[in-house]
Amino acid sequence: MKTAVVTGAGGGLGRAITAELDRRGFAVWATDLELGIAKPVVEGLGSGCRAAVLDVTDALASRALADEIVAEHGHVDLWVNNAGVLAAGYAWEVDDASNERVLAVNATGTINGTIAALAHMVPAGRGQVINVVSLAGIVATPGQAVYAASKHAAMAFTLSTHFDLRRGGHRGIDICAVCPSGVWTPLVGNRVDDPEAAASFTAPLLTADAIGRVVGRLTERPRPVTIVPRRRGPMMRFVDLFPRLSAPAVPRLMRDAQRRQRRYERLIENGEWP
Repeated sequence: MKTAVVTGAGGGLGRAITAELDRRGFAVWATDLELGIAKPVVEGLGSGCRAAVLDVTDALASRALADEIVAEHGHVDLWVNNAGVLAAGYAWEVDDASNERVLAVNATGTINGTIAALAHMVPAGRGQVINVVSLAGIVATPGQAVYAASKHAAMAFTLSTHFDLRRGGHRGIDICAVCPSGVWTPLVGNRVDDPEAAASFTAPLLTADAIGRVVGRLTERPRPVTIVPRRRGPMMRFVDLFPRLSAPAVPRLMRDAQRRQRRYERLIENGEWP
């Protein structure tokens, strides 16, 4: 049986990814900061699935988890770096601790997990790392500058590592970035009343299950970068390539996003929590 690790498994997206990988026959180690958060994720899943504690900002803890899995199963086939946090607002007004946490989890956490996995995958000559990035990893994101910086770092690390693996002749190992637009999860749901988080609502929100299926398909057909929905890729690239042309449209874009944000706020008021 193939083994997989999912970080941040207690969140909405982590749950969906864990369930999809279980459906595909993986023995999933669902990890989060506390066992009480991770354990409910694996209830009702296959007997090979288990919960584990992992602070992704701790490089030694990530390595220790990978070592434990290899000691028990002989290999680690898939590592999904999904853990992520968000802080919204002008970067200079957000408190230092929040900004540092965003960078530590989203950027350093992705690096730690990848390195822990590759330490075993490279000698074995096989394996896959999937990093859940975001559209914020390829485009400027007003109101979420530090979040965007952390996701750009995760994207740059993923692609650079992809090229290094190919340069080193490690063709049995794949590393992939998944870049979804906003996903209807508690991470976003908790921000429906925060106008500075409106950038997450620039388009109708995706479902966690849809992204879970994207991750599942990547285990069969890996590709370096997957943008979801695909049509948003060219538009997002335009914003970054031509910032002077794009800047005048940002206020209107944010106003439209805030209107959509209020619609989702009403959903929550009506009991439709993600």
